[in-house]
Amino acid sequence: MSTQDFDLLTMAEVAALLHCSKAHVCKAVAGRVPNCPPIPAVSLGRRKLVRRQSLLAWIEANEVGLAGATIAASPVRGAGKRA
Repeated sequence: MSTQDFDLLTMAEVAALLHCSKAHVCKAVAGRVPNCPPIPAVSLGRRKLVRRQSLLAWIEANEVGLAGATIAASPVRGAGKRA
């Protein structure tokens, strides 16, 4: 195992890579995001860290599961807002 395989990321770094909020990453790590398997993480007290290699494997596993799926059309922006 090289040091690159052991590269640990903070929740903020994972959020930046996934282009989402740190709070959403924390929920994904805790398994509280519907229809999304938990992101594997290492706990150090209250702090959670994610191995870069584990994150890449998690992304690949999720991509494979969606290979045959189709993406639904986005709703019209602002359609649900009240005037």
